Amino acid sequence: MGGVLVYFLLFLPTLLSCIFLRKHKRKSQQRARLPPGSMGWPYIGETLQLYTQDPNVFFAAKQKRYGEIFKTHILGCPCVMLASPEAARFVLVTQAHLFKPTYPKSKEQMIGPSALFFHQGNYHTRLRKLVQASLSPHPIGKLISNIEAVAVSTLDSWAGGHIVNTFHEMKKFSFEVGILAIFGSLDVYLKEKLKNNYCIVDKGYNSFPTNIPGTPYYNAVLARKRLNQILSEIISERKDRRLVENDLLGCLMNSKDEEGNILTDHQIADNIIGVLFAAQDTTASVLTWILKYLHDYPKLLEAVKAEQKAIYESNDEGKQPLTWAQTRNMVYTHKVILESLRMASIISFTFREAVADVEYKGYLIPKGWKVMPLFRNIHHDPGFFPDPQKFDPSRFKVAPKPNTFMPFGSGVHACPGNELAKLEMLILIHHLLTKFRWDVVGLHSGIQYCPFPVPQHGLPARFWKLESCSQRQNGCP
Repeated sequence: MGGVLVYFLLFLPTLLSCIFLRKHKRKSQQRARLPPGSMGWPYIGETLQLYTQDPNVFFAAKQKRYGEIFKTHILGCPCVMLASPEAARFVLVTQAHLFKPTYPKSKEQMIGPSALFFHQGNYHTRLRKLVQASLSPHPIGKLISNIEAVAVSTLDSWAGGHIVNTFHEMKKFSFEVGILAIFGSLDVYLKEKLKNNYCIVDKGYNSFPTNIPGTPYYNAVLARKRLNQILSEIISERKDRRLVENDLLGCLMNSKDEEGNILTDHQIADNIIGVLFAAQDTTASVLTWILKYLHDYPKLLEAVKAEQKAIYESNDEGKQPLTWAQTRNMVYTHKVILESLRMASIISFTFREAVADVEYKGYLIPKGWKVMPLFRNIHHDPGFFPDPQKFDPSRFKVAPKPNTFMPFGSGVHACPGNELAKLEMLILIHHLLTKFRWDVVGLHSGIQYCPFPVPQHGLPARFWKLESCSQRQNGCP
């Protein structure tokens, strides 16, 4: 319940702004045909219900009662929720210009107002192309050996049978991979400064946005300013040494628009922090769910392990590094990742805001209202995925119907780092299953939100090296 209060307080400024809608707009909306649905309690709306229920239950109950389009009031604003592939395509692809990305101002301040996912138009197009270019298969394929080193080091730190919070450790891993993709090699001193201040920002990101000294948000704002200074230092060093790199930082530094203008240090910093935020929690959440599903389904675990062991043996018992071709040949493991993305639906929905009154299937979506394509509802629709509560990777032998599987979003604002995310998942799974064994501690059910859904308590687990297990050391059962 404390987390729910944090969410409510976090969106309080947005809530207040939505209360004072223009009177003539209210009157026109009353005459128009708004979608069916409940707006919940005054001011609070249905925020408490959203964050105290299983999201499958909350969204499915709404859809069952009202259909594929319905209204509600959450996180401080009136919303229209859309639960069909056609509606998702309408908002995210065909009519994307009518629905702008929207985030609370406190989050924009924390990441930086120049980050690409806060924008539409030419600036967004330019930045998106840069990020996509640096995170496309060719450049990230060159990072495989480096990602392997991070994965092995990470797993080694878990070994020995002590309890680790899997989600927290996965966040550390995904952060390290993000640093690799953005900077390539980075001075240890600068890397530690970057990491320490980023962690402070991360802790304050979902806290109540107050500038009272000592609060998580206040500390995060100060740490965010220090991140700008650190990144400016890194940029200056590259300029002084006239380094031309193909990593994300290099792409941002070398970019010029049609008029020959380069990005400012602040714009570069905002987009680097934005990529780190986009890459860390979501990837860490998915990896945590994958470990849970592998643990819960022994036959599934054995099938994935067999595939990875064959690759391990072909690499001289792991003495040779993985290749890009081998990661593309992890066919069953890839299906497990896709099914984990579908089942967990880390991104349950995405927020857009109507920039004008829009009509969809006879219903009015008023200007200024939030619009939420519900990925989770679509991913759990038995019409598209039979027996949707069953974990079944074989369902991905055939590609899903268009706009029914959108774990990385869709349209111009789809995640540009999805190939990197899947690559680091494949690499970590390979080394985990060929060199380690693990056991989940405590109850295996339950979901918590931080803010993405993860197994209860971050999935506490114990890990052992297989070579230690064979020697009956380190308390391995």
